Amino acid sequence: MINLAANLTEGYTVALVGYLIVFVVLVILILVFTNIPRLLNLNLKAKLKKEGKEVSDESLEIDGNVNAAIAMAIHMYFDEMHDEESGVITIHKVEKRYSPWSSKIYGITPTPTIKR
Repeated sequence: MINLAANLTEGYTVALVGYLIVFVVLVILILVFTNIPRLLNLNLKAKLKKEGKEVSDESLEIDGNVNAAIAMAIHMYFDEMHDEESGVITIHKVEKRYSPWSSKIYGITPTPTIKR
């Protein structure tokens, strides 16, 4: 006999653990992505201090418009690197040859014969 209550409890447990895993991973990803700029700025500050330059927090921040302009320039540069295409599509009609796969006769079951 199957114990229905035990199966339902196991199903709820699996669903709950699955949802918890997804939400915990999403929180970890949010924390990682929000802290990446800070980590990159720390690395950049260390390099600039090693070179003997003075660094302030305001000098390392780049405005969003500047980032968008840089991204657009990179996109346009890489977009020009492939060959220029004509944009003309040519369709040649190919005459189909006979194929037993497309023949309807093979899908018909032969009439059975009565043996006497």
